[in-house]
Amino acid sequence: MGTDIILNNIRKCRFEKNEMTQQELADAAGCTRQTIVALEAGRYTPSLGLAFRIAGIFDKGLEDIFEYREP
Repeated sequence: MGTDIILNNIRKCRFEKNEMTQQELADAAGCTRQTIVALEAGRYTPSLGLAFRIAGIFDKGLEDIFEYREP
């Protein structure tokens, strides 16, 4: 089994939401700015809870923010 690939549209969604900063998103999602940086760079896969919180912040479904690809 390989590592799952999770792509995301977080950066795009931040800019669509009044150019929300990484820090503002982190504060709203209950994580650190470094976590948001790693998510946007594709170096970190969020927990299910964090993924739901981020999707909720943008008023979107999980699949509007995150895309799963098998390795």
